[in-house]
Amino acid sequence: MAQKCVHQGCGKTYTDADEVCRYHPGPPVFHEGQKGWKCCKPRVLTFEEFMTIEPCTEGKHSTTDLPPKIEKKEVAPDAALLEEAANLPPPPPRGPISVPQGAPTPPPPVPESDDDDEGVEIPDGRVCRRKACGASYSKGASRDGEVCVHHPGAPIFHEGSKGYSCCKRRVLEFDQFMKIEGCKTKNRHLFVGSGKKDAAALSKSGKTEEVLETVRHDFYQTPLSVIASFFLKKIDKEAAKVQFRDQHLDLDLPTMDSPVPKRYKAEVPLFAPIDTAKSSFKILGTKLEVTLVKADGSSWPVLRSDDRLTGEILQIGKAGKVQ
Repeated sequence: MAQKCVHQGCGKTYTDADEVCRYHPGPPVFHEGQKGWKCCKPRVLTFEEFMTIEPCTEGKHSTTDLPPKIEKKEVAPDAALLEEAANLPPPPPRGPISVPQGAPTPPPPVPESDDDDEGVEIPDGRVCRRKACGASYSKGASRDGEVCVHHPGAPIFHEGSKGYSCCKRRVLEFDQFMKIEGCKTKNRHLFVGSGKKDAAALSKSGKTEEVLETVRHDFYQTPLSVIASFFLKKIDKEAAKVQFRDQHLDLDLPTMDSPVPKRYKAEVPLFAPIDTAKSSFKILGTKLEVTLVKADGSSWPVLRSDDRLTGEILQIGKAGKVQ
């Protein structure tokens, strides 16, 4: 049964209890306009940036571990400083501040699209950008009937209370704030928008491509070979590299996505040895397909040697028709 992890920075719905959970073990820290987590160093100014700080700890998902309370840093005033400030003369009066006529006014920033551009690919597992929604994208799933419940307003933290500018509800604790249900509904989630925000983030970090840690894969087998598929659209056939080793694959798969190219680079450990000279691959529109010729003719219960064994008996070859 699917359960939702309560760890801060995770919040994923999971079915595998052994799945790796990436989260923040420390409480959130808001001090003098800066926002961050006590367990790691990044500090940002806006709430949107705070919500994108990468989790710093790996562990297991949990439905019971409650996050620590928000930490407020309070600095006690020094008595000597207060006495010295009280004896200072009052500041001189300031004249009115005038703005020179004809001074150019910077144009407002171009607003991000409120809908996903159909030409921009959505990464698997991408979380909806709208505040308090939390829905994640599943590759290949139909988007018909999507309902996005979110907050269109900005977060407001004032004198200990927390809420959103778009609705009246206010709470005291940060974990309660994170659970305030959205007050507006849209028919579609917002996973990537126009793609410009992703491109700007990469440009700001000095990167020219998005590096993928994993891609979806599956396989079937015959008595002599294993046919595996790695799903990735628009692979650059000229630049792609696939090398067969005795018991692993070296993959370097750049794409021709626009505006931000992607690259999947990995060493894939295989369940059993292969015949590297007879193995082959082909690049299709939506995937890389490799044919791995078995070195010992054994049956493969999984593709990767680091995949968990399920105990299922896998069929050799494609399924036939049931009479």
